[in-house]
Amino acid sequence: MLSQESSIEAISSDTPESTQDALPRPDILQEALTADKDHLFSIIQDHRDDVILAALHNPALDHQHLLALLKRRGLESVITAIHATKRLIETYPVKYALVTHPDTPPHIAQTLLPLLYIFDQLKLCLIPGVSPDIHVAAERKIVQQIPTQPLGNKLTLARRGTAAVLDALLREGIVTVVEACLDNPHLKEGSVHQFLMSSHATAEAVSLVARNSRWKSRPNIRLAILKNPRTPLIWFTTFLPGLPAATLRDLLASPRLTFAQKELVRQTGSRPRA
Repeated sequence: MLSQESSIEAISSDTPESTQDALPRPDILQEALTADKDHLFSIIQDHRDDVILAALHNPALDHQHLLALLKRRGLESVITAIHATKRLIETYPVKYALVTHPDTPPHIAQTLLPLLYIFDQLKLCLIPGVSPDIHVAAERKIVQQIPTQPLGNKLTLARRGTAAVLDALLREGIVTVVEACLDNPHLKEGSVHQFLMSSHATAEAVSLVARNSRWKSRPNIRLAILKNPRTPLIWFTTFLPGLPAATLRDLLASPRLTFAQKELVRQTGSRPRA
């Protein structure tokens, strides 16, 4: 660690001569370097970067001071200095505060993002104003972790996750997780349709969609249900009546449907129209 005198000299030498007049007096820098824990909370309220950079060298500075400091804006150079000092970013709350701070340079946020807990990564996806790059990076990291998460975490992600996270959860086809996804307001119709057309949609999962008040009345979803070879026959008897003749012909021509499913389609087509 630099001595107190060397720290003051380093801080001063890094500043252009044109701004020397704006520098705090050496005694203020000395105070920032030597203040005790209580006084440091006052020191970090100073809006001059040089004072804050000096305070970062104070051995009494801890994560509580940093968290108080990181509630402020206009800290890009200070945040870069914090990240460059290993002892200052050892605690988890500081890592999270740095990633979520609007002044944190993108490369620093991207470096710290994988170190966050999965639900804190999810928070980043939901906080208004988070940069698109961080939002996408957080979603990707969550999706990468989904296969190894316990069921309880997957259920929580299904209830609170973003559209991209829900897509990844649906691909796993776990019935209880699918059920939780269906009521998430971030879930898109295209995702439900894609799921129903995939091999991940089991008979039980299809029935969950067919019973769900939000999705069961949507024409595209009903048609996707009728095109799934695993769809229980009860949904054919429920959804086939009233379909156009052309749609019934398309269903009969589908190579995916079972004989029993096609038989119900034929019976519906042969009935006289009201």
